[in-house]
Amino acid sequence: MDVRRRAPKPSQQTTVHDNGTHPDHLRHKSSTPKASDALPLPLYLTNAVFFTLFFSVAYYLLHRWRDKIRNSTPLHVVTLSEIAAIVSLIASFIYLLGFFGIDFVQSFISRASHDAWDLDHDHHHHHNFLIENDPHRSQPPPQPTPRCLDPEPLISTLSSEEDEEIVKSVLSGTIASYSLESQLGDCKRAASIRREALQRMTGRSLQGLPLEGFNYESILGQCCEMPIGYVQIPVGIAGPLLLDGFEYSVPMATTEGCLVASTNRGCKAIHISGGASSMLLKDGMTRAPAVRFASAKRASELKFFLEDPVNFDALSVVFNRSSRFARLQGIQCSLAGKNLYMRFTCSTGDAMGMNMVSKGVQNVLDFLQADFPDMDIIGISGNFCSDKKPAAVNWIEGRGKSVVCEAIIKEEVVKKVLKTNVAALVELNMLKNLAGSAIAGALGGFNAHASNIVSAVFIATGQDPAQNIESSHCITMMEALNDGKDLHISVTMPSIEVGTVGGGTQLASQSACLNLLGVKGANKESPGSNSRLLATIVAGAVLAGELSLLSAIAAGQLVKSHMKYNRSARLGYSSGSRDLLRLRMSEPLPHPNRLANSIRPLSGLLGWDQGSKSSAFPDIGCGGCS
Repeated sequence: MDVRRRAPKPSQQTTVHDNGTHPDHLRHKSSTPKASDALPLPLYLTNAVFFTLFFSVAYYLLHRWRDKIRNSTPLHVVTLSEIAAIVSLIASFIYLLGFFGIDFVQSFISRASHDAWDLDHDHHHHHNFLIENDPHRSQPPPQPTPRCLDPEPLISTLSSEEDEEIVKSVLSGTIASYSLESQLGDCKRAASIRREALQRMTGRSLQGLPLEGFNYESILGQCCEMPIGYVQIPVGIAGPLLLDGFEYSVPMATTEGCLVASTNRGCKAIHISGGASSMLLKDGMTRAPAVRFASAKRASELKFFLEDPVNFDALSVVFNRSSRFARLQGIQCSLAGKNLYMRFTCSTGDAMGMNMVSKGVQNVLDFLQADFPDMDIIGISGNFCSDKKPAAVNWIEGRGKSVVCEAIIKEEVVKKVLKTNVAALVELNMLKNLAGSAIAGALGGFNAHASNIVSAVFIATGQDPAQNIESSHCITMMEALNDGKDLHISVTMPSIEVGTVGGGTQLASQSACLNLLGVKGANKESPGSNSRLLATIVAGAVLAGELSLLSAIAAGQLVKSHMKYNRSARLGYSSGSRDLLRLRMSEPLPHPNRLANSIRPLSGLLGWDQGSKSSAFPDIGCGGCS
């Protein structure tokens, strides 16, 4: 039974006004005990006594030890007066150390006192907090009530009375919100009206969500419906990443501190060691429709028909009609009773290709309907593809681009840049990425944080963020070379799903990031080469991120780096959070110049610009997550 403790009644009766409220001078009077109340003397006198005692006995002991050193007397031979001085020094030091924490302790005592004893005079003055009628009666738990905050003022973005009338029509249901673009013919104006109607409908301000500065015509019918603004995500640069003999500055859109800096450190280690190399193993997007027959025998007949090489050419002609870039590569079938799942794989040029392969599959299904009229098409996608879901078929067979990327990191770089050693990295990778992931039952997750880098690059370059699920399938391998001196590291990623045309890649910001990598748009000379290059860059960035994070964990830097660089005192924490933040950040951070000066000798040793303090400072030894 949850019974609250009741504060003891004061000896004198409290005066209550006629309206049931307490006088202000009594309401604010606090009887909260303070930590200083336990001292026999006033606080200032006690402080003076212990300060005098501390410095006097310290001065006395220093003089005594100086005389012993001059007279060659052993320091451990002490007199009774010296013992007393040592005890006094220790006692005064303990007091002074505790004195600086009195205010902190007092705040906790005050908080605990209010939580346990204080009653709310405004709301519970006439209520008894003890259960008086029946001590065994159970009461329902108190229902949480929504906290009433002062609502932010609603700022209107309307520019005319006509827009005001349209907002009222949207609120009344006369005009559908989704049809504003087609009725007004102005996408930005439609977004502004929809935004204003939403604010009035919900009573919530959207002041922090920007509206201006975006081309809403560019997303009409392609990227987003019913827009009311756009979200700002900062874009950082990691690199240069030296991959296959070329340097790439990798854009990463993220709000996770330390992620870009960590990947940048991995790129630096790879660059100094001579760069990384990559190989594209496979390139093919998949779609797997589900069909049903009256019997399993009939479903098997279609399976044999599709897998017969004699029929492949005819099916390819039908499939390839959907696009000049779509080329059917193969069909893999799986049977479940009388249901058949057909996994089509095709190349899609520089597009990610989901729509392209879906159109080709629909052509084949229409073609098969003539020979198999009893075929019941359940769906164009039967989850054997498998799209935006973790699936073993993608991990084993691959989907999109299958890439392997490797690098050899020199022993000196491992020690000087990554702050660890080869043996520790190899052991950590085996126990964490391989054994640990196996114990967790991971599916394609035999890595430290591949999804961090994949997601950041995907958002920056206009890819589908949901396809991060299968695109982050990765196994990280590490092996010692040259008698344990150098490190061989590789990442194998069987299903990177990227494109350089279509979808979000045509937006201005995302297009600029693709242009930075040199893969903007379609490659007319060699269709598909831009998207394949983007996939290898993603794998190379993952390689750098894996190398840096595992090094941070092996060196014990992960938590320390996050506490220093991933916590901002400028954030608006609550009062309780501020106390916790002060406790965590009680040790001041090193000045940037001091940190840069410590990096300067290492920069000279490795051939980097010693004057680039600002560029050396962000090379933080941590990753986004482990």
